[in-house]
Amino acid sequence: MEYEVSLTALTYGGDALGRLPDGKAVFVPFALPGEKVRLRIKEEKRGYARGELLEVIQPAVERIRPRCLHYTVCGGCHYQHLAYESQLVVKAAIVSDQLKRIAGVDAKIAAVAPSPSEWYYRNTVQFHLTPEGKLGFLAPDSHTVIPISECHLPEGALNELWPQLEFEAGTGLERVELRLGGAEETMLVLEGNEPDAPEFSTDLPVSAVYCGSDGEARVLAGDQDLVMQSGGRAFQVSAQSFFQVNTLQARAMADFLLARLPLHRTATLLDVYCGVGFFSAFVAPHVGKVVGVELSPSACEDFAVNLDEFDNVDLFVGAAEDVLSDLELQPDIAIIDPPRAGMAPAALQALLALQPAVIAYVSCDLATLARDTRRLIQDGYHLEEVTPFDLFPQTYAIETVSLFKRGMD
Repeated sequence: MEYEVSLTALTYGGDALGRLPDGKAVFVPFALPGEKVRLRIKEEKRGYARGELLEVIQPAVERIRPRCLHYTVCGGCHYQHLAYESQLVVKAAIVSDQLKRIAGVDAKIAAVAPSPSEWYYRNTVQFHLTPEGKLGFLAPDSHTVIPISECHLPEGALNELWPQLEFEAGTGLERVELRLGGAEETMLVLEGNEPDAPEFSTDLPVSAVYCGSDGEARVLAGDQDLVMQSGGRAFQVSAQSFFQVNTLQARAMADFLLARLPLHRTATLLDVYCGVGFFSAFVAPHVGKVVGVELSPSACEDFAVNLDEFDNVDLFVGAAEDVLSDLELQPDIAIIDPPRAGMAPAALQALLALQPAVIAYVSCDLATLARDTRRLIQDGYHLEEVTPFDLFPQTYAIETVSLFKRGMD
């Protein structure tokens, strides 16, 4: 069934919100507040519906022409029809709304730190393969792979390389990832559903690693890791390890923590979900002790290399809930950078038992940030400020750094 609907707000996830004639909320992708649109209902639930945008009858003044010919089809971007300055305003409002609705807190939201580049900013890009072996991205709300001929998010060297990749049909590969290192070195990471790698050969100047169903990484060409550069530091990053995709914004977050955390020579800093040691490397020269906590074996190996120069750094390997429960220390500061799912309840409980005076919570998911914020406030922490960092222009995703202090009214 089709409707004409006026839209009122953008929501977390990229959709615009409107009301159907019966008052039911309807979420519409690729639309903007202030627009009148014609839509088709594609999914109806008890309390809301999801619509497919058919026509913009009255466009918003902020609407612009998207850059990419695959926009609305491939599912990778959500805001190309919105000018970048307006994207930042929208994201700040969404951060505030999520914290208010889920955590029940009227937080102080700082201005969004814009990405230095709104296009061609990703040092990593991950493709899926069509049944014919063509590179593409998943269509919105679908497992269908849309083959692509252009993308405006990867850095230039990656955009020059990926169109040269060729794959046969039926290789068993699930994903193909390209990473760009600090010296413009590139790594190709192939992910498959079989333990053994498919046949592979290349004349391209890339390292290649296959990550199979057994969890092992097999080097097919070149090196098993890549060196990423940020803030004058080099970071070894293995094929199975995580590194922020927007290099310049990652450094901006590190600079923010250096400026805002109460770092001093006798402080003990806890870095939970420390990964390859990105934040630890920047704060280690300014504190008495850094204690990293990480579960990923490859990230732990990278951490050991990246922090080897420091005598005041320890690393504990294991799940955060297990390590934190057994730690016998009193951290002054904690940096928490969990995956999208946020902190496991047991991990958050164990952190609260350690009672760090200051917590910097780095989050890539507003819903889980709001959930954990509510628990931190219940346990006596005050949310001092939330600073959004736009690591992902043209998408609804946003990184935040939230500062909590214990015992403040």
